Amino acid sequence: MFKKGLAVTAGILLLCSTVVSQAASGRDYIAVVGSSTVYPFATTVAEHFGKGGMFKTPKIESTGSGGGMKLFCAGTTIETPDITNASRRIKMSEYEKCLKNGVDEIVEVKIGYDGIVLANSNKAERMKLSKKDIFLALAKEVPSPDGSRKLVANPYTTWQDVNPALPAKKIEVLGPPPTSGTRDAFVELAMEGGCKKIDWIKALKKTDKKYFKSVCHTVREDGAYIEAGENDNLIVQKLIANSRSIGIFGFSFLDQNGDRIQGSLVDGEEPTFENIAAGKYPVSRPLYFYVKKAHVGVVPGMENYLAEFSSDKAWGEEGYLSDKGLIPMPEKERKAFAADIRSLKTLVLK
Repeated sequence: MFKKGLAVTAGILLLCSTVVSQAASGRDYIAVVGSSTVYPFATTVAEHFGKGGMFKTPKIESTGSGGGMKLFCAGTTIETPDITNASRRIKMSEYEKCLKNGVDEIVEVKIGYDGIVLANSNKAERMKLSKKDIFLALAKEVPSPDGSRKLVANPYTTWQDVNPALPAKKIEVLGPPPTSGTRDAFVELAMEGGCKKIDWIKALKKTDKKYFKSVCHTVREDGAYIEAGENDNLIVQKLIANSRSIGIFGFSFLDQNGDRIQGSLVDGEEPTFENIAAGKYPVSRPLYFYVKKAHVGVVPGMENYLAEFSSDKAWGEEGYLSDKGLIPMPEKERKAFAADIRSLKTLVLK
C-alpha cells in the first residue's frame, strides 16, 4: 500500500513537472483575449506589469467578449488563453461549455464600470436621443406607424422619421457585431429599455418572454446598422471621416478622442465620467475578466499580473486606469474583488 502511494505521488509529481515544462517551453508569457472595451485597460496594465522586468509583457488580443469566451472555454491546455476579458458577465451557456471542456475553476473579477456611447463627429450636431428613439431607429421590426398594435419591418430611414425633433439625416450607425459584449449590453440596456416604453410590447414580457426578447433585441439588417467589427478605434476613425455617421462603443474611446468626437445625450444625460460613476447615464454596465485557475502557478507571472490589475494604483479612484476612462468601483467593492483574486475564489453559477 505504501509503495502504491509512492507510485501515485511520483506520478502526480511527474504530471505536474510535465505541465510546468510544457508551459516553460511552449509559452512564457500571459495570454489574454476578449472584449474590445476592456482591451485598452488590460493593455495598460500589461505595459505597467512588463516594465517591472521580472516577466514578459502579456499578449492581449481583442477578439470580442463572445469570441474570447469561446477560446477561453476550449480547454486547459497551454495553447488556450489564461484570461478572457468581457464587457458583460459570463453567460450560463458559456459557463457550461467551460465545465464540459474541463475549465471547472474560473475566477471572476469585476474591474469597474463603463458607459456605452452613441458618438458622432464634433463637426456635426450633437444628438439628443431617448432610449425609445434608439429602439425605433435600430430595431428590425417596430410598431406600425399607423398606430395599430402590429409590428412591421422598420420603415424609418432618417432620424426625423423616428422623432420630428431629431435632424433629417440618414440613419447610419456603426456598431459592434453579435460576438461583442458591447452589442449584448447595448441591445439590453438601450434597445430593450426603449422597447419597454411601448406599453403593449412591454406587456409581452409577461406573456411571451421569448418573443418579447426577439422583438426588442433584434437589430435591423437593411444597411442602417453597419457591423464595424471589434476594432473600436476603427469606428472612431470612420466617424471622423464621415460626420453623418454615429458609432457605438465604450466610454473610454470617447474619453480618449474627445477633441474629435462627441457623445449623444441619452434620456437627457451626457455620457461623462461623473454621470456614469453616479449611475445617472442610463446606458452603463460593469466590466469583467475571467481567470483560468489551472494556469495560475503554471504560466509565469499570473499572480503578479492579477496583483497589478487589482492594485489601487491601477483600478483605484486615482489609478492610472481611470485616466484611460475606466469608472472605478467603490472602495468596498474593489476590496472584495481583490480578496477574491488573492484567494482565487472559484466562480459558481446556478
